[in-house]
Amino acid sequence: MIPNPALGVVFHWLGGLASGSFYVPYRGVKRWSWETYWLVGGFFSWIIAPWVLGLLMTNDLPAVLSATPGATLFWCYFWGLLWGLGGLTFGLTMRYLGMSLGMAMVLGYCAAFGTLMPPIFDGVFVSSVLGTLSGKVILAGVAVCLGGIAFAGKAGMSKEREMSAEAKTAVIKEFNLKKGVAVATFSGVMSACFSYGLRAGDPIKALTLAHGTSTLWQGLPVLVVVLLGGFTTNFIWCVILNVRNKTGHQYISPVEHTKEAAHVPMLANYLFSALAGITWYFQFFFYTMGETQMGKYKFSSWTLHMASIIIFSSLWGIGLHEWRGASARTKGWLFVSLLVLVASTMIVGYGNYLGTLPAQ
Repeated sequence: MIPNPALGVVFHWLGGLASGSFYVPYRGVKRWSWETYWLVGGFFSWIIAPWVLGLLMTNDLPAVLSATPGATLFWCYFWGLLWGLGGLTFGLTMRYLGMSLGMAMVLGYCAAFGTLMPPIFDGVFVSSVLGTLSGKVILAGVAVCLGGIAFAGKAGMSKEREMSAEAKTAVIKEFNLKKGVAVATFSGVMSACFSYGLRAGDPIKALTLAHGTSTLWQGLPVLVVVLLGGFTTNFIWCVILNVRNKTGHQYISPVEHTKEAAHVPMLANYLFSALAGITWYFQFFFYTMGETQMGKYKFSSWTLHMASIIIFSSLWGIGLHEWRGASARTKGWLFVSLLVLVASTMIVGYGNYLGTLPAQ
């Protein structure tokens, strides 16, 4: 299949839309603790959706995974496990730094490490990236993306400065810059491990292609293994919280002996959590599709993914009136960040297009 970077950018935008939208259905969950609805949604994200779509869209999925070398399965699972740690510590970052600064730091680290480490580890960074015009253009796009993330952080911090002291304390009760920077660094670096897990799954992609799977769907079997690692980390933590907070009963029944028990919409909670989980999975469903279109510079997919997530999550924030009351200056920073992030996806896509040409 001939790579089509422009189509790849569209797929990554769709993945970003899914990632930026997945939390919205959780707003419909009533009277469940975070750990309960997160684990229910995660079961659909990390177990059900990968297997169902993997079985539907690829050939001989069980046979492909059985034929995969043990070392490959281990590294895909291992990187997924570490990625899960990054996701769990993301919440701590929000507690210590607030949403705007915390998200900017985590996604900045995640974008940089997730994009640049695979070609550095493969030993092709100097020759194939720094040594080619297309590689330099892609690096410029990565730099622009990081700039867009910085502008998004600037907009968020400007918004927080405009909040009242009471509102600010309610949002960031445990502000601690030193702890926050340390946790954000850990979270960002660990979150980038998903990119390494996808890279470690290249032998699985080769096997599923050999079994007749379309090139477009070659990444789906890899997601089955990487997301199993992420499920393990989240499952352990959510069960610990269920035990500690005595919320384990919520999976099968509402709180007993209270008037509120009759008002726990069990079926709706499961449906909203399932919808959120499946929507979350589609970010990587489209990611693997986009990666197939990026040619020899598929590592740049991670930058496109990060940029798209911020673009669409910011648009959701606008649509849900989270920026209502912000000054024109603050909204201006947000607008600039969106323009810069969209530009970064175009630059990265153009760099990949140059890489498809016979000569540079």
